[in-house]
Amino acid sequence: MKAAVFHKPGDIRYDTVEDPRLEQDTDVILKVTSTAICGSDLHILSGGVPQPKPMVMGHEFMGIVEEVGKGVTRLKKGDRVVVPFPISCGHCFFCQHDASPACENSNYKHYGPDGDMADQKGAALFGYTDLYGGYSGGQAEYVRVPYADISPRVVPDHMTDEQVLFLTDIFPTGWSAIDWAQLKGGEVVAIFGSGPVGLMAQKAAWINGAGRVIAIDPLNYRLEKAKAVNNVETLNPNEVDVVEAIRAMTNGRGADVCVDAVGFEPERNIIDKAKALINFEVGSMKVLDMAFKAVRRMGTVSIMGVYGSTYDNFPLHRLFDKGITLKMGQAPVLNYIDHLIELVKEEKVVLDDIITHTLPLSEVTHGYEIFEKKEEDCVKVVLKPWEQRKPNDNTEPVKIEN
Repeated sequence: MKAAVFHKPGDIRYDTVEDPRLEQDTDVILKVTSTAICGSDLHILSGGVPQPKPMVMGHEFMGIVEEVGKGVTRLKKGDRVVVPFPISCGHCFFCQHDASPACENSNYKHYGPDGDMADQKGAALFGYTDLYGGYSGGQAEYVRVPYADISPRVVPDHMTDEQVLFLTDIFPTGWSAIDWAQLKGGEVVAIFGSGPVGLMAQKAAWINGAGRVIAIDPLNYRLEKAKAVNNVETLNPNEVDVVEAIRAMTNGRGADVCVDAVGFEPERNIIDKAKALINFEVGSMKVLDMAFKAVRRMGTVSIMGVYGSTYDNFPLHRLFDKGITLKMGQAPVLNYIDHLIELVKEEKVVLDDIITHTLPLSEVTHGYEIFEKKEEDCVKVVLKPWEQRKPNDNTEPVKIEN
């Protein structure tokens, strides 16, 4: 089959790889009809999240069940499903306590309680490095889905892929950021980053009763997209002091809730990069530090952007003095997906209005390039594995070791 394969930092290709096969009785094989490039995929592309050998990318995908393991009871061949990005066994302590991103069984190679930088991680994730299970992802024509009775959700035939694709990750992730803040109604929510997750968090904030939603991003085209699809107020950190602007908008208090939807690879100047090098840090926590300053006393900061290393000068004093509540981590998609599917069915939320580019999977390298470099006003790329498919050639398939 054809797939998007990561080879080394900066190198993702459209390659031929071996077809997936049923490995356990609880597996299904999915024919992928739509997949997407996620901001966290860029952390692998940059080398910020290390991957030592070739790997099929992608954790946002959906498709049609092609083969079914004999132990699968909830799915049948021909079912059309979306697949949450964390892989959950469904029966361990954490899966039974609504904490599927901490599943004890799916990441059998590198699971552990410590949460170290290079070992003892949480649940496995599709297409997200050996540290998170080494499972091939869904930027491919086919994908193996383990524990298939647990996570995949059947979607109505009358709905398009684009309407439901983002239930796999970015909408539940944005929803988590807001749900964790326990809005009561009327709050000011400031969301740092207007990429795909930030845009979804903006939608979730309105649905959950926010009184004002403020989008922060250094790229004006993304702020324009936020205004167009989510009717938010906007701030550009290259044009204003964001912290002071938020305080001015809130009678000096700060936002009730701040969401970091950026993570450790924000726009940085040469001083930021030098500091990271001196301190042996990966990336920067500059956005997070801004959120700590911009949130009001006794407010909440939700961290949905990825952070993968330690940081010197962590402002613990500020968190303590202000009494800030922190919530963070991989989104517990299974806690929300059934409710979110209903919101889409009932047309209470539109998810596909953030898509700017739809490409055949054969153009995956170009898709990553424009997404990473913020070219062509790119916000979200959807890939179609079966459109303009390039024929198989006579080269040896790239070896993928799961």
